Amino acid sequence: MKIMVPVKRVVDFNVKVRVKSDNTGVELANVKMSMNPFDEIAIEEAIRLKEAGKATEIIVVSIGPKGAQETIRTGLAMGADRGILVEHDADCEPLAIAKVLKAIVAEENPEMVLLGKQAIDGDNNQTGQMLAQMLGWPQGTFASEVVAGEGSVNVTREVDGGLETVKLNLPAVVTTDLRLNEPRYATLPNIMKAKRKPIDVKTPADYGVDMAKRLTVLKVEEPPKREAGIIVASVEELVSKLKEKGVLS
Repeated sequence: MKIMVPVKRVVDFNVKVRVKSDNTGVELANVKMSMNPFDEIAIEEAIRLKEAGKATEIIVVSIGPKGAQETIRTGLAMGADRGILVEHDADCEPLAIAKVLKAIVAEENPEMVLLGKQAIDGDNNQTGQMLAQMLGWPQGTFASEVVAGEGSVNVTREVDGGLETVKLNLPAVVTTDLRLNEPRYATLPNIMKAKRKPIDVKTPADYGVDMAKRLTVLKVEEPPKREAGIIVASVEELVSKLKEKGVLS
């Protein structure tokens, strides 16, 4: 089984995000970037499937600026086999990303597309679902367990009421949740090996995809700062304060 893992280059989750002074977006200049944590989980799961003899090849795909090569190299150092970078400097919307991934799927013919449920920058949670719809493939979203079988995969999903297990006939799209696994650290020998693994560099035009924006960001603002709390002496005083704030009527 060949597995394709799309990954995204995002602001590192340890970095305090700052809004641009003109409120048009998030400040990215001189900011540490890394792989989207949900995508890192997807790569780890693909590697585990390969180690279990269920997968034969893992392809890491990223759509973004030239710097996204570093993100792909991280995946290769973890254990993926090769990478594809679709270079595009502007922000990418989920629909455009899904269209590019569909074209790559048609070229590579993977049996599974395994990706994070969402990116921590846009938090859209759309690309996996859009891709499955475009391909006409079954999908298992928010996976907390993935068990591959012969021609199928069982995906345990995290839903509002608890856990739900679905059986998907391959090929299929699976999106990963936080509790699926804990990604490994890349060892120094594997980091060195990753430098020799191939990365094909493409453009959206190579796949005939129009990346023009269809959504307009009106304004980006930081959330309001929390006000300091107060200590009350009694329940009566608490109720009085809540009425003053309009919480109680």
